[in-house]
Amino acid sequence: MTDNLYYSNGNEVAMFTLAAQQKVPLMLTGPTGCGKTRLIEHMGAVLQRDVVTISCHDDLTSSDLVGRFMVTGGDVVWSDGPLTRAVKEGAICYLDEVVEARHDSLAVLHSLTDHRRTLFLDRSGEVIQAPDSFMLVCSYNPAYRSSLKELKPSFRQRFVTVAMDYLPPEREVDVLVSEAGVDSKVAERLVQCATSIRNADDVFHFEPPSTRALVTAAKMVAAGASELDAAEVCILAPLSNDGAITDGLSEIAAASLLGDKAA
Repeated sequence: MTDNLYYSNGNEVAMFTLAAQQKVPLMLTGPTGCGKTRLIEHMGAVLQRDVVTISCHDDLTSSDLVGRFMVTGGDVVWSDGPLTRAVKEGAICYLDEVVEARHDSLAVLHSLTDHRRTLFLDRSGEVIQAPDSFMLVCSYNPAYRSSLKELKPSFRQRFVTVAMDYLPPEREVDVLVSEAGVDSKVAERLVQCATSIRNADDVFHFEPPSTRALVTAAKMVAAGASELDAAEVCILAPLSNDGAITDGLSEIAAASLLGDKAA
């Protein structure tokens, strides 16, 4: 998972390629930090298309997506939003954590996700036909979204959906060695720590540690931190502020890191 390397974990590359060829929108689902964004960056390079990323949030409006009139130098001029720019440029438009956006803001996507592949700018009166190279990709984490937020089934059915997950342990070890330059034994212990915590998720009810967090921990170890300290600040501390849960996680980490080293 370096800048020019992506570790596949199933058929996601093939499905992404086919969706791009058929000019249909794609939805990526899976836990935070499992590689959704890296896949999109990788496919942008493979398909030789720019990637325009939009981070979705509660306050995101349709104007934030398509654009608005602005006063510039005493004149009122139209300024394209990121979605409009992506359509015009024939880029991959990536809406990260799309479930966080307001439903009324997502309505502007409807005409881009069906046979029309057209963006209608009501305020400027412009109608933009998406070129063949334009692709709409969204992502979200269905397991840990807020219970108050849900994507409408009618919206989800507009997309080809590919479910992603963490890499198998042996592949995650390869990622840590490649990205952080740590010894394979160090990488194995960090991955074992994360795997043990992920397996305890049903008991503790928190979002499990991501591959991204593991890479950061490995980089801290490569810079001189102990494995346990790196795990504490990069893997454990971000997961929970509950003292009892933190103590339980620390025990799991110690067993994975110190126990294996002692053996």
